[in-house]
Amino acid sequence: MQQAQVLFSEEISTNGKKIGIAQLNSPKSLNALNLAMVELLIEQVTHWQNDQNISVIVLSGTGDKAFCAGGDVVSIYHEILAAQKVSANQKLSDSEIKAFAGVEYFTKEYQLDLLIHQSTKPILVWADGYVMGGGIGLMAGASHKVVTEKTLMAMPEVTIGLYPDVGASWFLNQMPKGVGLFLGLTGMTFNGADAKIIKLANHQVKSTDKQLILTALNTVDWQKNNEENHHLLSQLLNTYETKFEEQHSNISEHLATIDKTTSANDIETIYHDIISKNIDSVWFNKAQQKIKHGSPLSLHLIYHQLNKCTGLSLQECFEQELNLSSRCCQHTEFVEGVRALLVDKDKQPQWKYSQIDEVDLTEVEWFFSLIS
Repeated sequence: MQQAQVLFSEEISTNGKKIGIAQLNSPKSLNALNLAMVELLIEQVTHWQNDQNISVIVLSGTGDKAFCAGGDVVSIYHEILAAQKVSANQKLSDSEIKAFAGVEYFTKEYQLDLLIHQSTKPILVWADGYVMGGGIGLMAGASHKVVTEKTLMAMPEVTIGLYPDVGASWFLNQMPKGVGLFLGLTGMTFNGADAKIIKLANHQVKSTDKQLILTALNTVDWQKNNEENHHLLSQLLNTYETKFEEQHSNISEHLATIDKTTSANDIETIYHDIISKNIDSVWFNKAQQKIKHGSPLSLHLIYHQLNKCTGLSLQECFEQELNLSSRCCQHTEFVEGVRALLVDKDKQPQWKYSQIDEVDLTEVEWFFSLIS
């Protein structure tokens, strides 16, 4: 019998109030988020939002390796190939992409992310282990974003010919100067201490305290008022945070360097400033290698997307992302990136452009044109 892809349960606290718990349940895929999981979460989170007896919602992942290692882009890859065979065109038309199942995935994934952002009830995301791409999308909107010493995060879309989505057009722009752009361009990993510095986490506790915290939730005197419950949850998490010795933050250490190397007014200069920086740092040197291996076309998309979304509302950012993600499904770069990294796993993507300076800016503009 196949197990449910998301496990839902409700715990009753000592005063009769309830805690809604959702666990992503695909540990073999590091809880990669597919369309069925997204639909289940939308339905259940919406139900809990409307249930007056639910005081807190908790999102976590099964297994000990990941909360969520991203979206299930491999399924989208296979759907694109199937659609291309039907249309007999390598590049799907605007009318074909509108009916494409992959666009439905992005549409509903962003709906779920926005639902979490707009929640009036406190939502605790237990972001232990790998938290990548779509996993950060689930986490970013939660009121209580909990990381541990095992947390390893990234927005690595540049490595598959995509760009950071799931609301990243908004939250990367909320980070200290240059940091969001740097993380998007390099796809560089960062830890729990980093996540707190850049406001992608607000609590850091020991990984082994998970069950203690979940048990303690049942003893809280939850109230009818959501604002009070936000405060009560923060109080509880603070008692565990005080016992934790924080990690070293690479981002904090490199803030000045990141600011300097991302301050130019064009992506080509920024790229060359990053890769040419002479610095004795394992973390920064790894970021330099990662940006070199990313898609030059994606680098242009990331730079322009973040600039276009500066000052926009979260809702507007999601609208921009849906159009851009649809364009990426039409184009060959995303398909090739997924093939090389996740399907054939040869790690030798044949990007359309071999150098960032060769990218056709007219083609970049096409990605940002509205699908008719």
